[in-house]
Amino acid sequence: MYAVIRAGGKQYRVAPGDIVKIEKLPANHGDTVEFNDVLAVSGEEGKIGPGNEVLVSGQVVDSGRGDKVLVFHFKRKKQYKKIYGHRQHFTAVRITEIAFDGQRFTAPELPQRKPKAVPAPAEVEAEGDAAEEQTAAPKTKAAAPKKSTAKKAAAKSKATKKSAPKKSGGAKDKKKKR
Repeated sequence: MYAVIRAGGKQYRVAPGDIVKIEKLPANHGDTVEFNDVLAVSGEEGKIGPGNEVLVSGQVVDSGRGDKVLVFHFKRKKQYKKIYGHRQHFTAVRITEIAFDGQRFTAPELPQRKPKAVPAPAEVEAEGDAAEEQTAAPKTKAAAPKKSTAKKAAAKSKATKKSAPKKSGGAKDKKKKR
């Protein structure tokens, strides 16, 4: 079951339960929106008909601004470059119902979000004490004596003694001597 609706100058194929980002609507979060401009509707697989007297309704889920699109103007040989960005406003709508010919196709209800459990003040204090103990432990490890770096220094001195012999510059050196 789906319908093709027109909103904000664009066409969208929607089904019950879909979330569609359309052009900004003057509606708040949780408001119900009805789309009367339905172009086509399909009640069965493989059949599509005109959208006469079809009502598509939805609920506003979110509103915001889309990703930034960079606009770049350039004229060659004229040293002209201009760049600026644009973020389009949108409203996200969840399609809740499509009704036509006495039939109603509704979206399943979304599960309600459970609020996060806030710990009791006694639990917070106990967690704070444990955190202090954990931070104290690394401090004692930092006070441990450092390992000597004598081995590293000896290895470096051996590497410098084994340097490769100097190569002559070839033709460039001969020209300099003249």
